[in-house]
Amino acid sequence: MPYAILGLLTLALWIYCLVDIVTSPDGGIRYLPKMGWLLVVILIPTIGALLWLFAGRPLDESRPKSTTRFGEYDRPGRYVATNPDDDEAFLAGLRERAEQQRREARRQQAELDKDTP
Repeated sequence: MPYAILGLLTLALWIYCLVDIVTSPDGGIRYLPKMGWLLVVILIPTIGALLWLFAGRPLDESRPKSTTRFGEYDRPGRYVATNPDDDEAFLAGLRERAEQQRREARRQQAELDKDTP
C-alpha cells in the first residue's frame, strides 16, 4: 500500500510538472528551452520533475501578472501611437466608420418597419 501512495504522488508530481512546463512563458524558463525541459521530465520522470521545480521553473517575477484588469495594455510590443496626429486620424476614421454603421442600421430598420404590417 505505501508503494501505491508513493507511485500516485510521483505521478501527480510528474503531471503537474508537465502542465507547468507547457503553460509557462518561454521567456521565463531557465537553463533549457521549453522542449528540453519537456524531454527531461518525460525521460527521467522523478528526477526531471524535481529538476524542473528547483532549476528550470520561472521565477515569480517572470510569470505573467494576472492582477491587472486589462492585460492587453501591458503586452510587450503593443503599438502605441507616438504621433498625436496619427492617433487623431485613427480616431476620426473610427468615428466615421461607426457613423456609417449607424446609418446603415437605421436604413435597415426603416426597411423592416416598412415591410412589417
